[in-house]
Amino acid sequence: MTHSFHVVLMPLYLPIHRDLGLPDVAGATSLMSIQMLAYFLPSYGLGILADRYDRRHLLGGGLLINGIGFVGLGLSPSFSWAVVSVIVAGLGGSCYHPAATALIAERFPREQGRAFGLVGVGANVGFLCIPVYAGWRWDRTAAIRGDAGWRDPVIELGFLAVLLALGFLVGTRHWPRREAEAPPRERWAPILSSGRNWVLFLAAALAFSLRDFAGMGMGSLGTLFLQQAHGFTAAATGVALSAIFLAAIVSNPLFGKLSDRHRYGWILVVMTLAGFCVLGFPWLPRWGLLPGLMTYGFFFMACYPMIEAALMDSVPSASRGRLFGLFILISGMLGNFSHWGIGKWVAEMGPLAAEPASYRVGFGALAILIWLSMIGLLCLQMLGCRSTGALREPVRAPGDDV
Repeated sequence: MTHSFHVVLMPLYLPIHRDLGLPDVAGATSLMSIQMLAYFLPSYGLGILADRYDRRHLLGGGLLINGIGFVGLGLSPSFSWAVVSVIVAGLGGSCYHPAATALIAERFPREQGRAFGLVGVGANVGFLCIPVYAGWRWDRTAAIRGDAGWRDPVIELGFLAVLLALGFLVGTRHWPRREAEAPPRERWAPILSSGRNWVLFLAAALAFSLRDFAGMGMGSLGTLFLQQAHGFTAAATGVALSAIFLAAIVSNPLFGKLSDRHRYGWILVVMTLAGFCVLGFPWLPRWGLLPGLMTYGFFFMACYPMIEAALMDSVPSASRGRLFGLFILISGMLGNFSHWGIGKWVAEMGPLAAEPASYRVGFGALAILIWLSMIGLLCLQMLGCRSTGALREPVRAPGDDV
């Protein structure tokens, strides 16, 4: 559900723009940027909480707030109320990644790539189903409610998230606490052992912000490209966007498992091929757009679990929430500005927005950003090599101490 809220608005940009009386489509895409800004900004603070308190409470409580924010968005009478609502939703969603990533890395120390890949299947199910549902639901209500029909899927998904969050909190109340708690001194030891390691870490986060800018931009630019240059309806756009994540359901666990043996090599392969997919996308004929998005998703989405596993390799369990929180604070927050920037760029095209060739420069720029972001792999590899014994910890299976 957390990942569902990252994509639910994408097929609805145009009706939101018209219903709220915004001057151009950039106002609608800015709602996504504002939501994700609120999502990423608290990440480090929530990483501290994830290292100190029960992570299941962060997961359930965060989803509850996320759902309430989207119910408020669907009921918003004006753009100002919509902004407040997406900020609330983003703050709730921000609880997920620091808590979930640290929890997964702790529970699966030997096969982190495979574990992150399998969890990525759940994320991609949300990515896959929700654009289809949102577009279909708006098409069904547009004849009755006009542009205001975009509110129905948003409210319904918000209520669903509230119910699932309550069910999660009740259903997991008997879960045991963490398998092992670090002593307080170890828990609050420095995340990284030297200034040089901090430089490498920050450089990696900045590099991967280019990847995140390209990935988020591909969703927003792809939406506007399909609707304005190829005449896709909201429902058809939702189906097309879902193709990205359909293929990722296969590729995430596949490459995640392969990466447990050759982590950096497989990351280089999938990111290089993903860049070529983005570069060639606006050159495809109409019938090739859906396979093009599916191929792009197969490679690009697979890099996320592998890079998360590489990052988790560099820090002990007691610090993983803080490290990942700071990482996505930097990379995700900077990458998130793509929604607003792309909306503004397309709005300034004017009549040229109806021409597929007008988008080639934009997609080409996104491909270059993907390739440039691979500098972050070198930084992570050097960080792992330079980490001291105080930073890294031996991988142990449950029962080894016995």
